[in-house]
Amino acid sequence: MSWLGGLTGQDVPTYVTPKDEAKVQDPAIKDRMVSAKSANQPFLRHQEYRAQQEALHNAWLEKKRVHDEKIARGEPAGRLERDPTEPIDVGVWGLIKFFLGLAVSIALLGKFVTGSYTWEYETRWLQLKRMVPMDGRLFSEQALSQFNGENGKATYIAIDGDIYDVSKGKAYQPGGSYHFMAGIDAARAFGTGCFQTHRTHDLRGLSNKEWEGVQHWKGFFKNHKDYVKVGRVLHPPIDPASPVPVHCDASKQEQADIESAQRDRYLAQQHAAEAKKWKKVEEEREEL
Repeated sequence: MSWLGGLTGQDVPTYVTPKDEAKVQDPAIKDRMVSAKSANQPFLRHQEYRAQQEALHNAWLEKKRVHDEKIARGEPAGRLERDPTEPIDVGVWGLIKFFLGLAVSIALLGKFVTGSYTWEYETRWLQLKRMVPMDGRLFSEQALSQFNGENGKATYIAIDGDIYDVSKGKAYQPGGSYHFMAGIDAARAFGTGCFQTHRTHDLRGLSNKEWEGVQHWKGFFKNHKDYVKVGRVLHPPIDPASPVPVHCDASKQEQADIESAQRDRYLAQQHAAEAKKWKKVEEEREEL
């Protein structure tokens, strides 16, 4: 590069404009010609733009002068148009309209390209059903059994009393691998894995691991993006004297019995402590 020579003390050659180089009138200085080379084009275009804006503004000023004179004479002047060179103030409302229009455009494009307004992005918060409380309906066991995905009915499953619409889950549809769970509260099977013999809501006698398994599946259905809670099922009370369902895996039965008994004792102690606390509160109230 020629300019590097100046760093070493050498003379930098002076640039000489070629005679055949195209020139144009300098828009900023009268009677001055400048090169039309590409490096000057942005400057020339900007000067042309400024000249156009100035001409438009002067024309508007003339219209404004005529308009004001008519008003001063009491003549009908009509509405004065806006200065075309005045910057547009977008404002908050303008930004809102812009982003709203952008969101609608993106949604429509997604519908055209993927068939989904959300570009096939799914989350449980985008479902309208989750915005409307629908979990207050009570079902009898007989009513729940009718929602097994057959005869045009929706597919419901229940776990520990909570009923979920799982119609979007293919595994729960007729012919699916878990269709036997439809229309029933099989909470125990979710913990033990005994899907044939433990299709019941009876949670007595579970091991700690099995109990945690039931809690895991309750959270799974509660937070699933496709499954919506629709109500609760009313079960008849379980007779405490009735036998606890036998585990399908005999090797796990003894461990389940031990841990279940320990958990029952712990819960009984908690209930007793709670009852004692409330009894003390009632006695203090009576003394007052």
